[in-house]
Amino acid sequence: MGYTIHGRTCDGIRAIISYPMVALILLVALFAAAPGNASESSASDQGPDQADFPKVRVITTEGAFEIRLRPDLAPNTVENFLSYVDQGFYDNTLFHRVIPGFMIQGGGFDTDMGQKATDDPVVNESRQTAKNLRGTIAMARTRNPDSATSQFFINLTDNPHLDASASRPGYTVFGSVIDGMGVVDAIAGVDTTRVRGMADVPRKPVIIEEIRRVEAGQ
Repeated sequence: MGYTIHGRTCDGIRAIISYPMVALILLVALFAAAPGNASESSASDQGPDQADFPKVRVITTEGAFEIRLRPDLAPNTVENFLSYVDQGFYDNTLFHRVIPGFMIQGGGFDTDMGQKATDDPVVNESRQTAKNLRGTIAMARTRNPDSATSQFFINLTDNPHLDASASRPGYTVFGSVIDGMGVVDAIAGVDTTRVRGMADVPRKPVIIEEIRRVEAGQ
């Protein structure tokens, strides 16, 4: 199954074309919005009280941050993500793709840059009211909207070109960073290089040491 490599479309817009066995984000436009100023963010489509929503803590070699998940926006995606968390799947995986002013992506490669086997893909749950804002977490996928498995990305700025529209699905937002966005920004600032044909790989590995649920009251 083929996925994507960096390239440019005929009109010069930066796009994704195909890396075998690498789930990367399909860019459909140039990096659009300017970064927000807030240190923490929350997913759009604010509705119910979020106090009881599940939270996870992501511990990396650059520090730790906390994410509140949004099962009200993307129930199947949250269930899928928490299944990987509970398996310990993300332990000692990498943030393997870092693009300042855009996003950081991880959750699919071990520390030797080997791609991990995953469970079946999850159905796309993007919606027009759940936007890819700074600090939100969303699922990485191929051109197939229903191809997301374990890989996720955190938006470093508002990325409206990744949002769903009336004519096409977007990238499913399923939570947001509520503490430690400075750590995410620090990861975004690391030096990158090319590894095995992949661009934007941190020169010094940024390791996800573990992702764990945060129990209620913690």
